[in-house]
Amino acid sequence: MPSTALPRPLIPVILSGGAGTRLWPISRESHPKPFITLPDGQSLIEKTYRRALALPQVAEVLTVTNRDYYFRCKDEFKRCDRSGVVPSAFLLEPQGRNTAPAIALAAAHVRQQHGPDAVMLILPSDHLIADLAAFERDVASAVALAGAGWLATFGIRPATPETGFGYLQAGAAITEVPAGNGLKSLRFVEKPDLETAQTYVADGNYYWNAGMFCFNAQAFLDALGAADPALLQGVLACWEDACKAADADLRMVELPAESFAQLPAISVDYAVMEKAERVAIVPASFDWNDIGSWNSVAELTAPDANGNRIEGDAVTHNVTNTYLHSETRVIGAIGLHDIMVVDTPDAVLVAHRDQVQDVKILVNQLKSRGFDVATEHRTVARPWGTYTVLEEGPRFKIKRIEVKAGAALSLQMHHHRAEHWVVVGGTAKVINGEQQLLLRSNESTFIPAGHRHRLENPGVVPLVLIEVQSGDYLGEDDIVRFEDRYQRAPGPQA
Repeated sequence: MPSTALPRPLIPVILSGGAGTRLWPISRESHPKPFITLPDGQSLIEKTYRRALALPQVAEVLTVTNRDYYFRCKDEFKRCDRSGVVPSAFLLEPQGRNTAPAIALAAAHVRQQHGPDAVMLILPSDHLIADLAAFERDVASAVALAGAGWLATFGIRPATPETGFGYLQAGAAITEVPAGNGLKSLRFVEKPDLETAQTYVADGNYYWNAGMFCFNAQAFLDALGAADPALLQGVLACWEDACKAADADLRMVELPAESFAQLPAISVDYAVMEKAERVAIVPASFDWNDIGSWNSVAELTAPDANGNRIEGDAVTHNVTNTYLHSETRVIGAIGLHDIMVVDTPDAVLVAHRDQVQDVKILVNQLKSRGFDVATEHRTVARPWGTYTVLEEGPRFKIKRIEVKAGAALSLQMHHHRAEHWVVVGGTAKVINGEQQLLLRSNESTFIPAGHRHRLENPGVVPLVLIEVQSGDYLGEDDIVRFEDRYQRAPGPQA
């Protein structure tokens, strides 16, 4: 068994940039897959963060995510007991450019902050791993390989001929690093067809590519430079631009939109790992689920006697091998077999179990037809809390607004709508034009169009109010922002 003692600082790097459209209607651009709450009450990104914190000799947890998800990530991490013990840092992308630019910029950050020999552990935020002891042992193996200059990846022994994963072909054992328990990687293979996948499983030397990696920062940058010198040059230029505008401690770095947009959207597999010479595979001894489809989500719920897996309230008759997910309503199901039903307040998915991978196609159709449900939930998260659209029609919209303790919306103004606020719980500190008000339950205020206004929760319990909007235009982009503690530009966020 390899030792868990690590010779150098370990920097887990959490990647959280994708929208996860294969899990629509739960996962959407405004609420991507890493933030989905699982049956045990924790989100995928919270579980990833907890796994990272539990490893020995962690010097910092670095998260690469979209600017829009920054405050969501911080809120998720605050739930962890050790969130204030191990420092956290964030690289904020203005847009998604796949994994190669994200990991390369993370390597530049780690090299600058922790030295070229610091070890990076790349962790996608949508994986589910239950056996943490086995995970720690395998990470120790990967760290040993990284210390010897190898680029380590984790291979999952295939249980089935899965066509939705890439594969790794393994060669001989790496004897120069006995503690590494590694195999020489011969090649990376793209997602195969079923017949090819069956040959891989039968061969016994192929593993699923988990998309998890371990290497020291300099070794990765050197490999990137050898494989794609132009990409490395672009990454370093982007990092230099980012550092000019960041605080000295680099705890929160916003990657500049102009130079970041120049980087190609390419995966780390294509850009580096498939071309590098010293790539090792650590055969994973831990359980692994990438939660990549509704079938994998369904497996998290125990089946009943008929093979049905039910989350929420449902009544069934002559139903077998079916997944029913309900958030707010009772599902009545009759005569369903091998079906997936996912019910949310504003959209329902009904699909055969064998075709759930086509949800992406459905989402693209919704987008092309202008349906907001393709990207937005009825409940929308903001840095200060959430709002839920209860009802809307011509010239009116009704929202439930919840503001976290100590949080505040921006000082703002709307050109085209008036608002009526009614407090139903907590205390509201309000700026309404020239007035400053303190409102409690059952008290209200009216804000005419054109008035500067702000809503703040000065208390220690959540503030809940009902907002009634009226006017010619009720879009979220009708905001002129004057002050904002979250440093957002004027636009579609209150």
